[in-house]
Amino acid sequence: MTSAFLISAPQSGCGKTTVSLAIMAALHRRGLIVAPFKCGPDFIDPGYHALVTGRPSINLDGWMCPEPFVRETFRRHMATADVAVIEGAMGLFDGLGASALEGSSAQVAAITGAAVVLVVNASGMAASAAALVKGFAGYDPRIGLAGVIFNNIGSERHGELLRQALAAALPEVALFGCIPKDVSLAIPSRHLGLVTAEDNPLSAEFLERLADLAEQHLDLAGLLELAVKEDDPALPPHCPSSLPVEKKLRIASPHSSGRPGQVWCAERVRIAVARDSAFCFMYEDNLRLLQEAGAEPVPFSPLRDTELPVEIGGIYLPGGYPELYAGHLAANGGMKSAIRWAVQRGMPVYAECGGLIYLTQGLEDNAESPVDFCGVFPVRTKMLERRKSLGYRQASLTADTIIGVAGEAVRGHEFHYSEIGGMPDSIARCYRVARQGQDLGAEGYSVNNCLASYLHLHFGSNPGIAPAFVTACRKFKNQHNRAGDDEQNP
Repeated sequence: MTSAFLISAPQSGCGKTTVSLAIMAALHRRGLIVAPFKCGPDFIDPGYHALVTGRPSINLDGWMCPEPFVRETFRRHMATADVAVIEGAMGLFDGLGASALEGSSAQVAAITGAAVVLVVNASGMAASAAALVKGFAGYDPRIGLAGVIFNNIGSERHGELLRQALAAALPEVALFGCIPKDVSLAIPSRHLGLVTAEDNPLSAEFLERLADLAEQHLDLAGLLELAVKEDDPALPPHCPSSLPVEKKLRIASPHSSGRPGQVWCAERVRIAVARDSAFCFMYEDNLRLLQEAGAEPVPFSPLRDTELPVEIGGIYLPGGYPELYAGHLAANGGMKSAIRWAVQRGMPVYAECGGLIYLTQGLEDNAESPVDFCGVFPVRTKMLERRKSLGYRQASLTADTIIGVAGEAVRGHEFHYSEIGGMPDSIARCYRVARQGQDLGAEGYSVNNCLASYLHLHFGSNPGIAPAFVTACRKFKNQHNRAGDDEQNP
């Protein structure tokens, strides 16, 4: 049976990312196949997981996606590994509300059945650390606290005090190790408080030190004995994405009324997907769902490539940090022209956050020189010192789009330090966006078959998104093939 556990903490800043990476690095170095996961909508940590394990890290989010989808996604990726390691987000029970599990790491633990290992920053604590753990252990009977890792230990004596306190208060909770304080192993922060794996790839020496840390101070054998709980018969064992392709004729989402007549087709259509240091924020399941819907994702780089991939029927521009590479993106006139031409021809183009920024006229107030981007949307982008927006979002489609029809609901996340200028009324708005029931106004900007938004949508939130986009791309490609027009660039 595959080992599986979730690394969480009482709050942010306890070191769960460093501990998770150390465990992944050590197990990978032992030759084990590690399936990494991340709770919540974060894009940064999954990049580091992939760097350490050599496998894509999968986001598990109980608010953006229906529970059966989360459960099946976890099973799918866990089934091809020796051990599954889920890194939590924030504190274990921190989610959307004060008491419900929704949107929390605890919710993911309950859905997947993964055992929970709590990373506690024990600096300056002794018996109080055991009291804290006891509170977490008894807070919710749906969550199984398997053990604890004490972090930032000052000395061997300090570690022994913690061990004794935990054994006396909670003999049923295992202590998987005590990690001494080592500031040199902290993951650096820079742009917007975050650094991507592409921007800070971590040296081989650093990864070896992480693995050594886990080998020397953690009970890896004990962790490998942890497994998911037995299946709960009250929960459906599979979600729609586990059905054979030929049976996927129409699937309704808990967040959607469904789209009648959706037919899955074996014909593959190539979709260009931007993937480089500037565009690296994408849920891996979005690509999987596109593939299941009949797409062949073809990676390309707006930073390096001067032309779009050939024989494509659509373009996907995910989020990232285009502002960090603004000069290079602006200088790549060939790619900007190719994307503008694709939009003018009516090719389906879907863009999120950084992708939206790239489709605007460019950045305002650039210190070096004017930065001009694609200019599909007649506004410029301004970077801000303070965060503009953060949090979960639900969008209702108010018009038929390349990802769904009017009336559909989709879910995602928003995080950015930028804002765009006032969008002219002539540009269609296709979303009505809400945050926990609060209306945030109209968004989802559309020109021809180009749809762009600040929202990072998880395609698992509505099973019609990927098929709709693939269908739009296939329709465009077939129409242009019949017309004998296969030009990708002007």
